[in-house]
Amino acid sequence: MVKMANNRRRLVGRVVSDKMDKTVSVLIENRKMHRLYKKVVTTSKKVLAHDETNTVPVGALVRIVESRPLSKRKRWVVEEVIELPTGVDESEVARIGEEES
Repeated sequence: MVKMANNRRRLVGRVVSDKMDKTVSVLIENRKMHRLYKKVVTTSKKVLAHDETNTVPVGALVRIVESRPLSKRKRWVVEEVIELPTGVDESEVARIGEEES
């Protein structure tokens, strides 16, 4: 994918939508203990990330890195795919990327 400078924020999330051109929607979940009730609370947010090759499928676990503003809502770039969803072969992802280029 893309190699960026080391001083940028990096987050890990799961791709929930890839219907846009060169853009994926990534769901980032954060779990922390509530300070008063001592219960684990899960917070989540969705961010748009740039996918130059259009090869990241829905369900993939990805690492995204902060970048300059690319559009109104897109401030992140897919750095690497950590884990592909079950049922998706790496050769299929490479073939899809070649067809769209």
